[in-house]
Amino acid sequence: MNINISDPYNLMTTLLLALILQFLFFIFAAIMKTDKLTDFSYGVSFIILVIYLLLKHPNPSLSQILIAICVIIWGIRLVSYLFIRILKIKKDTRFDGVRENFKKFLQFWILQGLSIWIIMIPTSIFISLSVESENYYLNINNLLGILLFTIGIIIESVADYQKYVFKNELKNKGKWIKTGLWKYSRHPNYFGEIIIWWGVFIYTINLLSGLTYLGVIGPLYITFLLIFVSGIPPLEKRYNNIYKDNLEYQRYKKTTSILIPLPQKSIT
Repeated sequence: MNINISDPYNLMTTLLLALILQFLFFIFAAIMKTDKLTDFSYGVSFIILVIYLLLKHPNPSLSQILIAICVIIWGIRLVSYLFIRILKIKKDTRFDGVRENFKKFLQFWILQGLSIWIIMIPTSIFISLSVESENYYLNINNLLGILLFTIGIIIESVADYQKYVFKNELKNKGKWIKTGLWKYSRHPNYFGEIIIWWGVFIYTINLLSGLTYLGVIGPLYITFLLIFVSGIPPLEKRYNNIYKDNLEYQRYKKTTSILIPLPQKSIT
């Protein structure tokens, strides 16, 4: 089986495209002073990039088309959920003091573009490969990757749905969710998201070689981002401030896993 890169410049092209897309969304968001495009643009950009890579490939294989479909499904689900949510809440408090500051707001969009590109690296490399073999079929890595992707997107979807329903019930105003998947993890949606991108990387690993193994930076990056930077830390800090005097929340925090869904601990 002969494997080579169909277009060695795809990584640079996708970086440029990701940044251009974010800049266009930024212009509209800055002029309109709206939060409705910040998360929307994130998922849409993945969809646009993966479609671009497929269309640019002279003869994409079944495995390349399948991973592209997975990313598109993930993107559509995320865009739909986040867009419905922002229409409901009207305003994203994360951008208070940021959307009014041109420099800070632009920095956010640039960082978002870079993040999209980095997370997409394994997919971009994989779809850029030219596989010259009539006998290439889906292998164990593909199947394991699809399995992890499926598990991840189910966990993330269920967690998002459960939280959305909980937050929109008046009786739950001022409360935190601790039912469903949230009984076993304080951030099950982030766990699902991490599993998704590790599944994507494992799917691609069979055809990687040499420097293309650097594609592992994609899942490592999103894992680091969610656990240590923009995912769990700000939410934990926010909840700690809101419920610092709430003994029930402190108990929930001590008994419930922060990320990986696990049975609750028993404490005296």
